[in-house]
Amino acid sequence: MFLLSVPGNGGIISGLQRFDCKRRSGQCALIACLPREEQIGRCSLSGRKSCRKKK
Repeated sequence: MFLLSVPGNGGIISGLQRFDCKRRSGQCALIACLPREEQIGRCSLSGRKSCRKKK
């Protein structure tokens, strides 16, 4: 069900990227990760970054 393409939501690929970010204990940032976070991937094709706290 979460793989359905929704207009304006980036489609299937962006949905999978957001799912992978959450699976890796990350959260999506609009512009950049906070200073205490590291980038672990992308949340969308438009450039949103997947970030999580540094270990």
